[in-house]
Amino acid sequence: MTDLLLIDTIGPFFRGYDRRVINWSKIPWDYAGRQGGAWWETVCRELNVIARQAVSWGFNAASIDDVAHLADHAWIEPEVRRRIARYRSEMRNCFQVLARAGLAVHVTMDVFSATPGLLKRLALEQMKVNDYLVGLLDQFLMDFPDVAGVIVRIGESDGKDVHDDFRSQLVIKTPADAREMLQSLLPVFEKHGKRLIFRTWTVGAYPIGDLMWHRDTFAETFKGITSPNLVVSMKYGETDFFRYLPLNRNFFRTPLAKIVELQTRREYEGCGEYPSFVGWLYERYARELKQAQNVIGCMVWCQTGGWVPFRRLAFIDPEALWNDLNTYVTIRVVKEGVLVEDAVRSFAKERRLGDADALLELLRLSDECVRELLYVEEFAQQKLFFRRVRIPPVLTVYWGNIFVSHSIRKLLRYFVRDADGALRSAQRCMDNLARMKGLAERAGVPVADIDYMHDTFQLLALAREYYFADDAVEIEERIAAAKQAYKAKYNKRGLRARYRVKTDFKPLLLNPRHLGWAVQFLMRRQRGYRMVDRLIILSALSLIYRVIAARRPHWIPGFASKSAMGVDVVFR
Repeated sequence: MTDLLLIDTIGPFFRGYDRRVINWSKIPWDYAGRQGGAWWETVCRELNVIARQAVSWGFNAASIDDVAHLADHAWIEPEVRRRIARYRSEMRNCFQVLARAGLAVHVTMDVFSATPGLLKRLALEQMKVNDYLVGLLDQFLMDFPDVAGVIVRIGESDGKDVHDDFRSQLVIKTPADAREMLQSLLPVFEKHGKRLIFRTWTVGAYPIGDLMWHRDTFAETFKGITSPNLVVSMKYGETDFFRYLPLNRNFFRTPLAKIVELQTRREYEGCGEYPSFVGWLYERYARELKQAQNVIGCMVWCQTGGWVPFRRLAFIDPEALWNDLNTYVTIRVVKEGVLVEDAVRSFAKERRLGDADALLELLRLSDECVRELLYVEEFAQQKLFFRRVRIPPVLTVYWGNIFVSHSIRKLLRYFVRDADGALRSAQRCMDNLARMKGLAERAGVPVADIDYMHDTFQLLALAREYYFADDAVEIEERIAAAKQAYKAKYNKRGLRARYRVKTDFKPLLLNPRHLGWAVQFLMRRQRGYRMVDRLIILSALSLIYRVIAARRPHWIPGFASKSAMGVDVVFR
């Protein structure tokens, strides 16, 4: 197989999608299915812009949604089949646009997505999901011969906000399940000469939930599989697209073809509303990956991911400069081994920006601000696991939300010993931001984005004071005032999407010593499972959570229970 350099192309399908917070994980099929010819013409026109720019930068393949809404089957409800027929017709045009530009089309698929009627028929016929998928994918690849491959996700299903004719569910629960599925499906892809790209991303559910980082689960899943049509796709770290993560060691544990997943529209770092540069981070990963066997490319997510209000779309929105810059630098670094500094200068020249050296200095300062103020460095550097997931290295910012609460204050004070250092780094970052405005003017990039970053990170700096300074009451008043000013400034319709600042200063009535005991019991600093994990955390805790969810649902924060798949998935 040749190098596989994938770019996602989901953005145009959200044009006109009027929701404050958008689930950027997949195309909103119900919305797209209601649109007329003019809307689809716009989609094709924007896909053409994306594809031609992507090819000129070095990409050779595209990902696009999704098999469930494109594969017809007699067991699907008649009304849904009529909508699928229309969708197939429109998407053929989209595929042709991508292919004509030089991108090999790869279609995403969740295992397993189905309608209520289809689920009933499968139960009635006592047909296994794998057997159904074999027939479905065989026909799909015959119906769409120009499709180069399918990207399979087994470890995450639709979010709670998805209300579709199709609903995905987690049916692959063990490494044996995953291996059996691969052994069933790979002959179909070998027959058609197509790629099956298998993503190891999971959210911690069931015994397969540690696939992305646990060496034994990984080895058991791919044991005995040697197909040249299989590509294993892994995120660069042991959890989602965060910083402070070592390169995933599973890249070094199989001779199978592999690609690394990289995100240039940073869903946990503002989605391109301000500069969150990844060049130096990805340069390090690319250098390390040279030592791994059979790494054939990358999958770059420049538009997909997260539940956020931010709307800047790489390649097709002029204001998406920071996402474009990240994407350009990433492909140049990964594909050609170009130095980050040279790639930035080349991008500045291509976009006819100003002083490239000023841009590089701005990126260095903003990189420091993100690493040290959006994250709390001492906490982020700690390796922590709960059940089958690695704890994210950021506690205070999640998607489009900034959290300032007494419970987070307690946790951070437990994990962070150098409180003075944390406060000093926050002040240094605010000094950086003061310098960045002048650099932005010299570099010819939007000064308004730096102003927005300054105002947002000023809230983070105030939160840092609340976490680590002593006079909490006085800081609470300043945070409340800053929150209202921020909301008033950035809540004007049509101006820009903003972060939501969620404050809760109600004291957490938990003795620090007892908090320490709870943390040491529930979390571990090693990848391997302790005896207490095997006996209690992985088993009994699931039952305890279900009891709490049923009898005391108000104990579970609304954000945790309603966003994405809901926190309950971690306890499966």
